[in-house]
Amino acid sequence: MNSVPTNPSGEGPGSASPSFRPLYQQIKALITQSLQSGEWKPGELMPSEVELAVRFKVSQGTVRKAIDELAAENLVVRRQGKGTFVATHHEERAHFRFLKLMPDEGAPRPHENRYLEVRRIRAPAEVARLLELKSGDAVVYIKRVMSFDAVPIILEELWLPGQLFKGLTAERLVEYKGPMYGLFESEFGTRMIRATEKIRAIGADGAAAEVLNVAEGTPLLCADRVSFTYGDRPVELRRGLYLTAQHHYQNELS
Repeated sequence: MNSVPTNPSGEGPGSASPSFRPLYQQIKALITQSLQSGEWKPGELMPSEVELAVRFKVSQGTVRKAIDELAAENLVVRRQGKGTFVATHHEERAHFRFLKLMPDEGAPRPHENRYLEVRRIRAPAEVARLLELKSGDAVVYIKRVMSFDAVPIILEELWLPGQLFKGLTAERLVEYKGPMYGLFESEFGTRMIRATEKIRAIGADGAAAEVLNVAEGTPLLCADRVSFTYGDRPVELRRGLYLTAQHHYQNELS
């Protein structure tokens, strides 16, 4: 059973130190370890705050503060009257968390995927650096076009660590009907926790223009993303080219 060191008052670290963290942060770290180890699966109901308080020998308020932070980071989801659940990419609310392109008018609509390439390659130096691999390590390369109402809008390239995504094929991607991150979560045990992005404007080159059915030089939004799983481990590099004639890139800042 996980627990934290207590001081004479019965709760908290034994003494202050340069590495001291507030007690709720220590509880948050312990809960995250349990999430990472798979003790509670994505979508599953977690123990109650009272049960966790007993387990970790801390107050319910300390557990609640830890859960609040995990919820703010989208690792868990609170449901009124039901409890706290492990977040999952299969939830409807999660579908648009990483897909930030929204239509200028109307509600977001489902997209259709067409896979142009899916193959294992040796990681180029820059890909290896961003994914913290060795140059030449195996990666799964995916190239797809995403269409809305039969109009191609997004051209994406993805690089995934080959060791983590053994068995990922074009056939598996095509037959899977849910979100791609849902597939990664349920079949490869890899959950995307957070991502960093670099965004810039570019002109469509010949290859992108052909796939997106636009003239060469058409303005596109280019987003380079590195996605991380537990432990801040990079597990995906993605480059998206977005056609924004009738869409916009929307982000919420807090």
